This record gives sequence, C-alpha cells and structure tokens, in this order.
Amino acid sequence: MSSLGHQLATSVLVVGAGGSGLQAAIEVAEAGVAVIAVAKGAADDVHTVDVHTVMAYGGSDRAPAAADVGDMWEQHAADTLWEGRLLADPRTAQIVARCAAQGFHDAGRYGTRLDRRGHGGPAERGFGDQTYRRSVFADERTGPEVRRALRERVRQLAIPVLPSVYVTRLLVDDGTVFGAYGFDVVDGSRYLVHADSVILAAGGHTRIWQRASSRRDENTGDAFRLAVEAGARLRDPELVQFHPFGLIRPESAAGMLVSEAARDEGGVLLNNLGERFMTRYDAERMELCSRDTVTSASYTEIKEGRGTRPGGVWLDLSHLPRETVLSRLPRVHQTLWDLQMLDITRDPIEVAPTAQYAMGGVWVRPEDHGTDVNGLFVIGEAASGLHGASRLEENSLIELLVYGRIAGRAAAEYSAGLSALRRSPAAVRAAEADVDRLLAADGDQDVRALLRSVRHLMTERAGVVRDEMGLAAGLVELDEIEARMGDMGVHIDIGGFPDLAYAYTLRSAVLAARATLECALERRETRGCHNRSDYPDADPDLTVNLVWSPTTGVRREPVPPIPTAIAELMHGVSADVRSLEREPARRAPLSERD
Repeated sequence: MSSLGHQLATSVLVVGAGGSGLQAAIEVAEAGVAVIAVAKGAADDVHTVDVHTVMAYGGSDRAPAAADVGDMWEQHAADTLWEGRLLADPRTAQIVARCAAQGFHDAGRYGTRLDRRGHGGPAERGFGDQTYRRSVFADERTGPEVRRALRERVRQLAIPVLPSVYVTRLLVDDGTVFGAYGFDVVDGSRYLVHADSVILAAGGHTRIWQRASSRRDENTGDAFRLAVEAGARLRDPELVQFHPFGLIRPESAAGMLVSEAARDEGGVLLNNLGERFMTRYDAERMELCSRDTVTSASYTEIKEGRGTRPGGVWLDLSHLPRETVLSRLPRVHQTLWDLQMLDITRDPIEVAPTAQYAMGGVWVRPEDHGTDVNGLFVIGEAASGLHGASRLEENSLIELLVYGRIAGRAAAEYSAGLSALRRSPAAVRAAEADVDRLLAADGDQDVRALLRSVRHLMTERAGVVRDEMGLAAGLVELDEIEARMGDMGVHIDIGGFPDLAYAYTLRSAVLAARATLECALERRETRGCHNRSDYPDADPDLTVNLVWSPTTGVRREPVPPIPTAIAELMHGVSADVRSLEREPARRAPLSERD
C-alpha cells in the first residue's frame, strides 16, 4: 500500500482527545491495557486548549452535596430526568448520579483543584432546575481545570496522543470494529490503526449552525457520520441546546460563551428598551430558570423587535458590587476587556442564542455505552441518553468523568476477552480508495462554500424555533447541496491537506443535518430545547426517543420506565436555594475535601 505512511496496532483506540476521550484513555491505561488516542487538532490544540470540555466554565454536578443537607444521588437522577422532559434514559441518569462520587474521586486523584468553603468542603453553586446546590467549581474555569488534570494524568501514564490525525472511516468486518483509517492533516500521510475496540469521543454537531460555541473545526458531526457509516444509529439528533449567552462581536469571537456563573452571581437580562424581560417568561425564577426557557425568551425578544440592532439582548452585571464581579467572574471580566475593551462592572454585555450542546447523539447502551457495532463505544457529546430534551445545568462534566471511566473499562475488558482478531483487507482498501477519490476530485464547487450553505440552512430552518414549512424547505435545500457535492473540488496546497479534511467535514455536516431535520420534522411538539411554533405544546404520544439511520429513517423508541422511588422526587424547583449567602472560597486540591 504505497500511500500508507503509518501502521499502528493497539488494544483500544480512542478517537478524540477532549475530556471524555482522555478520561477513557486513562481508565484503559490504568487497567494495564494498551491504548492510543488520536485527535484531528494540531499539536498545540491537543496539548493546550482542548475541545469542548473547556467550555464548561460554570461547574459540574455531584451528589450528595455538602452545602445543602438532604441531597442524595436519587435526587440528582430525578432532577436530571425532570429537566430532560421525560426523554432522558432513566438507567443512564441513575448511573451518572450514582457514580458521580467516584467520578470526583478520580478527578481529585488526577489533581483537579476546586474552590473550597471555609469549612474545607467544596463550594457549590446552584444552576437551573437543581433541587439543591450541587455544582462544584473552580472559579469560572471548571472545564479547563478538569482538562488540565486529565492532561497531566495522561502525561504521567505516557499515553500516546497523536495530533493532526483525521479519521475518515472506522474499519468494520461483519458488524465488528477492528480499527480506523485516516490521514495527517499537515502532510497527508495515511494512518491505519488496528484496534480490538474503538471508543469514539469526537463530539457532537453544534458547529453545523452559523453561530456556535464550538471552535471552527470541532463538533462538526464527525462522530455521527463515523458511527452511522460503521452501522450504528442516532438517537434524538434534533435535540440541540442553544445557550442564551453567546457573544455577537467581534466576528472572530462570535458564539463564544459567557459563563453560566454570570446569572448565578446575579446577572440580569435586559432588552433594548431596558426591560428585564424574564418577568414575562418566568416571573418566579427569572434568569435562574432553565437554560431553554432563557434562550427561547431571548430569541422571542429579538424576533419581536425588542433586541439590539445586531440581533442580541443585554446581560447586565453592572448593579453588582465591583468586588463581586472581579472575584467571582474574573475570566468573564478579562475576556470582555480583551475582546471589546468592555468593563462589565459598568456596562452590559451584548449576547444572543448560540448552538451549544448536542443532547442527542449515537444510540448507546446505558450500562457501558456500547453500540450496535461490536467493539464500538461512544462517549461524551457524541453519545445520547443522559440529557433528553434539556440538559440539567453542569451535568456534562460529570457525564464525561463517569462514562469515560465506564466505557474505558468496558473497552479494555472487551479487548481482553477476544479469542480471535478480525481483520478485513477489503475494508482497508475501501477506506483508502475513498480518500483517493476525494483527492482526485477537481470540480468547481468549493468545499468551504458548501459547508457555509449547510450552516446557513440549519440556522434558518432548524434554529431556536422551528416549523413544518421551514424544516421541509431545509430538506429540499439539503438535497440541492448534496447534488452539488458531486462536483466539488479538493485542492492540496502549501498549507497542507485541510481541504481534504473539509471535504469529510462536509459529509459529516450533511449527514448530521439530515438526521436533525428529519427528526425535528417528526417531533411535532414543543418540549425542552425543541421549539415548534406550529405545535406549541408537548404531545404525550411523543414521549419517545426518535432513532434514525439512513436506511430506516426515523423510528420511535419507547423511553424505559422511571423507577417509582425516583419519580416521586421529580418536581418543580424554586429559586430560593440559589439566593443563599455564600461563604468566601479558597482553592485547594479536590482530594483534600472532607
């Protein structure tokens, strides 16, 4: 195979080097099993800034909480299911809530440093629809702090993390995965990695909208395409959470998030008339109600002409004591000063709804996040099951710690239990030929322009609020884009092979867009993050998951029953626990907690 530059073999291959991928790789390595992780980002990105994990600024849920006596893991599971609008998998919610303590034990063991209260226990914030304050945090850099600790543990274990490797295809033989094929984005050399099992941790699909919190080349739907082409299915891809606090300017930072901590610390939302408009949408909890309600309210204010000229609303912290802002929100303050020369202790921040989190994803088993494909596990934002139609604030970090550990252990055990290794030269040849075909494409359709077209249609047809006519029109427009893809050109130049990567990203975006549009069309109701203006109420008959594949289309799957003991704990939440006076916090290793 003349074009093949790298042939590697390992027991477990992790595709993706974000938080969930690193946690899984750590678990595999600590079990004494060989593991390699690959990431499409450049070396600097892989080893410093990370992917979506660093966006989790506000905190991470755990139970039982130290601040509020009475919290327990069952209540955490109940809150997760309540916020998920009955579409989350109860088994998954119970596993995450029950294993949260172990997840934080692991994080402390890796050296994660969280804010502390005067008595020595972790400080907690309350977010959204939590019954208790249970979100531990590190200032407003919780995600980056977890990521730092994971990176350090990966370094200690000498786990190979290969940068700039774009995986184009998972290798499958008779329903069983045996590795992956890809290329180096810089020099174009090919990678063939044989592996007994594969853990896919390559993110969601929020970047297929125009304004997204993801950076340019992450969360483009790669995991969805790789899994589906391997034989897996998607579940609830239409359920995408839009964050209310995405920056509008400068253009280079459009979509960057303002920490959720801003509203927890007392930030208020104002329209362009100076009205605190959340009184119209949730007069009791105001800005502390669920993220979906805040996002929908902001969208409505903008749509009805009460937004700013660029299409935003104001997040105002200027009424808070300057010391509070500087001590509790230092990163927000510094970021806005650096980007806009804006002093948020004096002036409000202009924000708008931004695609932030894919709550649907690849269909996985709750017990180990295995898929329909033998040996293939999917974790992090690429997977589905925990969040349902709305994500409980700060559940994403604890999910990656819990299921990174579970899937890592399951993949290691699967690998150790194999009696024979599958290999298919035909599958490898097909993967190689696919890359060769794209490299030879010399049509007049620009790959990047086609990607922009997908993002435009998803923003216009499947944004914060959707309707039948728009979704149907989106599918027609997507058909036209796919037809144009047959005449696209891929050009290699002095900058390397990014055009080839964009060609595969386009395939991923189109597949993710089609799944999202078809499922959004089928879900004729408003529930959680899914807003249908033509169906404004929830439909009890749609308390189901929508499972999609290219061959079967959309099928309804019943949600497993909620155990009675947990169902009895599900209820609405008042805002009083978030107005309690907080003790000053100090920083110390999590492992020192009481």
